Amino acid sequence: MLHFDALARFGHALSDSTRTRILLSLRAGPGYPSDLAERIGVSRQILSNHLACLRGCGLVVAVPEGRRSRYELADPRIAAALGDLVGLVLAVDPACCPESATEGCC
Repeated sequence: MLHFDALARFGHALSDSTRTRILLSLRAGPGYPSDLAERIGVSRQILSNHLACLRGCGLVVAVPEGRRSRYELADPRIAAALGDLVGLVLAVDPACCPESATEGCC
């Protein structure tokens, strides 16, 4: 049943819109917490809590760079999976999201 647990973790990560936005932002490339917080529109503390959750789920990793850490997806296949999920949701129900959903906000 390890597959069930893995999918449940992924589902938990996607169940929160802030975590989903973080993952979609990191899909475009690595980012620093301060930049991610600004881009997503949340405080650094909130972002930090969500990054801790995503690290715990094994979806993102922190790469130390001196006194800072850069965050990136733990595996490039996560980016592909997110793209596939957005494409699937929009194919099944194109009215589910505003037009900007095609840019990954859904």
